[in-house]
Amino acid sequence: MFLIVAKYLIPKGYRGMAVFPFILIKYDFDKSNGVFVNHEKIHLRQQLELLVIPFFIWYVLEYLIRLVQYQNMDLAYRNISFEREAYAKETELDYLKNRSFFQFLHYITLK
Repeated sequence: MFLIVAKYLIPKGYRGMAVFPFILIKYDFDKSNGVFVNHEKIHLRQQLELLVIPFFIWYVLEYLIRLVQYQNMDLAYRNISFEREAYAKETELDYLKNRSFFQFLHYITLK
């Protein structure tokens, strides 16, 4: 994992993003934010499980489905299964030590 401050690569409204093997962050102070970094590390693990490129294809497709479902960009983003897992477990700093493979599948909902 490489933690890189890349202020201009992060989309407006976001503080960071994971693109294996990098975690790109907008603000230098987030380097020491354990919860924030853990959230992004969870995404790195998800990307590894799906061999990176399929992760991004799935991510975009699920976002588009959620956008149609919720008619709201923020709700669509927050209900992507990858994001649901990362937000649910970001405060558990030891989560990745015991996480099962494909755990994000438990966060897929059709409601």
